[in-house]
Amino acid sequence: MKTIKYECDVLVVGSGAGGLSAAVSAAHKGLKVLVVEKEPVFGGTTARSGGWMWIPGNAPGQRDGVNDSADAARTYLKHETGAFFDESRINAFLDAGPKAVDFFEKNTSLQFDLGPTFSDYHPLVEGGMPGGRSIVAKPFDGRDLGKEIKRLRPPLREITVLGMMIGSGKELLHFFNATRSVISASYVGFLFAKFMRDVTFHGRAMRLMNGNALIGRLAKSCFEKNVPIWTRSPVAKLIRTESGEIQGALVDTTKGRVEVVARRGVVLACGGFPQDAVRRKKLFRHAPTGHEHASPAPMGNTGDGLRLGESVGATVNEDLPHPAAWVPISRPVWSDGTTGTFPHFVDRSKPGIIAVTRSGRRFVNESNSYHDFCQAMYDRCTEEEGEICAYFIADHKTFRRYGLGFAKPAPMPYRSQLKTGYLMRGKTLRELAEQIGADPTQLEATVAEFNKHAVNGEDPEFGKGTTAYNRSLGDPDHKPNPCVAPIRKGPYYAVKLVIGDLGTFAGLRCNENSQVLDGEGSPIKGLYAAGNDAASIMGGNYPGGGITLGPALTFGYIAANHMAGVTP
Repeated sequence: MKTIKYECDVLVVGSGAGGLSAAVSAAHKGLKVLVVEKEPVFGGTTARSGGWMWIPGNAPGQRDGVNDSADAARTYLKHETGAFFDESRINAFLDAGPKAVDFFEKNTSLQFDLGPTFSDYHPLVEGGMPGGRSIVAKPFDGRDLGKEIKRLRPPLREITVLGMMIGSGKELLHFFNATRSVISASYVGFLFAKFMRDVTFHGRAMRLMNGNALIGRLAKSCFEKNVPIWTRSPVAKLIRTESGEIQGALVDTTKGRVEVVARRGVVLACGGFPQDAVRRKKLFRHAPTGHEHASPAPMGNTGDGLRLGESVGATVNEDLPHPAAWVPISRPVWSDGTTGTFPHFVDRSKPGIIAVTRSGRRFVNESNSYHDFCQAMYDRCTEEEGEICAYFIADHKTFRRYGLGFAKPAPMPYRSQLKTGYLMRGKTLRELAEQIGADPTQLEATVAEFNKHAVNGEDPEFGKGTTAYNRSLGDPDHKPNPCVAPIRKGPYYAVKLVIGDLGTFAGLRCNENSQVLDGEGSPIKGLYAAGNDAASIMGGNYPGGGITLGPALTFGYIAANHMAGVTP
């Protein structure tokens, strides 16, 4: 079959936030852009995510009176990244991030809301902030995408309510309070009525939130700037000249192989390697075979961008202390017998919920970041020489008030979760310990010791609820500590946790212009990377909400400007 030829200025491989940021930014500079995506839908992991972007000095924060500076953020990142502080790339990020936000707000459909109380994850560290650095895309009406809404990747099923997306902050509180407040019940009822209308007429939710809104707005901006997105179009090979310059790629489409000539460059933005068992085996300590890991990322995120880069002389930064952003995952069982992946973002911080290993002991401040939580879980389980897993524990009142993982709070039913074994229950703590394989005597002692202080809202062992980040995800109506309450009366419930990821950190080595580097540290002309295909600038740490998508959006913008020959 004859190879078709297609010419453009910029070829973007992948359709998450990093890829679409580069596409929109390059098109605005007058460049002809093509986006190719191997999956039948566009949006990548971003479309399934919470959608938060950590960008210090952002315009929504400035408008809200947030007192921040690049110097303060740099100081914070120096502490967070330690020996892996990448000065040139971090300076580029801190300089271009606010400019990228300004660009998108003024020239595209992408608009932002501020998370004023969305704290840095280590706010007590010098340069840390109790809020103002994390932003999220404004809710978006999916109908504005027209027929293209059918190609938008849906949100992660596990973190919706029957497919309805829920915003964070006050909106989430309304859902928690729906059985306790007439105002909250009315609010939730109104949203649910709109959701049912959308499902009836469109087959899915049209009120897009979080990462779905981010991709929806970026995709609309692409289409407005005449940027096509080819789905079902994996890249087979990069095209390299004799001088070593990347000038395009061979793309396998539904109509056959296409030779895409990209005069200015190729941007790799394929989403990292969360579903590549081979590279996971190599880099994930908790996954010795590569399969002891659960990721909510799309199954198509198999490290294609990294392999394409390596095929032309690029190298992957495998030196970071943590090759991915860890998150505790539980595995709900669907009606067809398959298992899902539920990332635990919110329930960890609620009062009356603790985490234990099979020793029956707590091991961490449950309200700390999910990345820190998983590190502590790994360390304790390794010390105990047991399976790398843990369990959330709650009594009946707490469970029905806040839910536990995929098992939703009242009035949602939960019997099916008991039947599948996802949710475990015991009339007593001893009975629950037998269910989860924990030491019953130690579990009883752990809860008794916790309760002794929890009645006063205190946690002297781990300090749950002592930082702005802890409290931001607790229950503000629970006094004196929004994150601490005793575990009082059975029945008791548990959910098993394993280590998962929110994206990989180990990516292609790049410079401050988003250019991919070869083994000698020199730029490979014509090759760029954004998103999780590029090595994280966070040094294997997780400083705040949105530290993957903030840099993804920013370095996509930087790559586009570099290809256009301008300084951001």
